[in-house]
Amino acid sequence: MIWEESYSITFICQSRIANAIQNHFVDENDAELTILIAAKLYEIGTHSSGQAAELAGISKRTFIESLGKYGVSVFSDALEDLESDISNA
Repeated sequence: MIWEESYSITFICQSRIANAIQNHFVDENDAELTILIAAKLYEIGTHSSGQAAELAGISKRTFIESLGKYGVSVFSDALEDLESDISNA
């Protein structure tokens, strides 16, 4: 993965979360953190699976296959999406 620019992000969280992040994510796991962030953006609907995969620097297939690892469903929970799926069936 090639980065054009690097940014520092600061956020406020509980100490147990900060400790878990600090103990788990180190330089070689930057890619994993990026996939986790992309998965969350996909989950909340701000990114499509293709956009999130591109952000993570992996193929769409690999991204979709990795969602379960982060507890993110490929299927939408939104009622509007379900209604749309039913009407398009």
